[in-house]
Amino acid sequence: MDHDRQAHDPSSTWLEVISSGVLTTVQDLGRPGLGALGVGYSGAADVPALRLANRLLGNPESAAALEVTFGGLEVVAHGGMTVILTGAPCRVAVDDRQVGAYAVVWLPDGATLRLGPPHSGLRSYLAVRGGIDVPLVLGSRCTDTLAALGPAPLVAGDRLPIGRTTAAHPGVDVVPVQVPEAGDVMLRVVDGPRADWFTDAARAALVSDFYEVTADSNRVGSRLAGPTLDRARDDELPTEGMVCGALQVPPSGQPTLFLADHPVTGGYPVIAVVVPADVPRAAQLRPGQRVTFTRVSTGTQSRSM
Repeated sequence: MDHDRQAHDPSSTWLEVISSGVLTTVQDLGRPGLGALGVGYSGAADVPALRLANRLLGNPESAAALEVTFGGLEVVAHGGMTVILTGAPCRVAVDDRQVGAYAVVWLPDGATLRLGPPHSGLRSYLAVRGGIDVPLVLGSRCTDTLAALGPAPLVAGDRLPIGRTTAAHPGVDVVPVQVPEAGDVMLRVVDGPRADWFTDAARAALVSDFYEVTADSNRVGSRLAGPTLDRARDDELPTEGMVCGALQVPPSGQPTLFLADHPVTGGYPVIAVVVPADVPRAAQLRPGQRVTFTRVSTGTQSRSM
């Protein structure tokens, strides 16, 4: 358990973790601009979901919240607080009362909040008015699971202090949003910097068949299983920079779709890059779900190192 969390004044407003589920981490908008130092961007895997949650609570969009992977989180409120859940919609219970996702909810002092598994999607965001006020590390409160920067993933017994805000409440009770897709998902890609390292057949296969998200996936990236992407050349590639959304292909020929905690550099060729607008949808893909790619002629790379 993170000592700094437990050392916080217990008389202030805070959340006590009873169960962290599969994986729950503290996330904000990440650590931009530190790639030259070997520090990745990290931050929320589904950035629009985090931004929405904070706007609905009157927080700065950069405020830290909890990213919950496949539900299972249980917390107790110490001091009353206002919360909201966005991202993958879960069954939300406050004590014995069911409440909705995407709805602003008041947690009275001593109330227990429980999240069930999401109906679709993978990652949900529990935001609190005032933000999760854990210490900053290199300008961010986020957990980078690859670099082990920021607060450790939550465990039972952790205490999370809540910050304060003087901003007016937006006055929104519930918001209609498009929830993550439950079936097959199509993602747009542009050619990667090493597309010419692959055969014409491989480049065609990438955008003509299904790939399945495997169980060997995490915040670093989604490992995909599908048609083998054969190379047109077999020499070694010098290490080069990587971006979120890159489809890197190791010698197995099975691509990995890099997500928020991707490495800063890599030595395998990138055949394509998911366009920035589709990266949050990619972050909501769960194991067993199928994805197809469609090549577009223009686009920009997503969040960089």
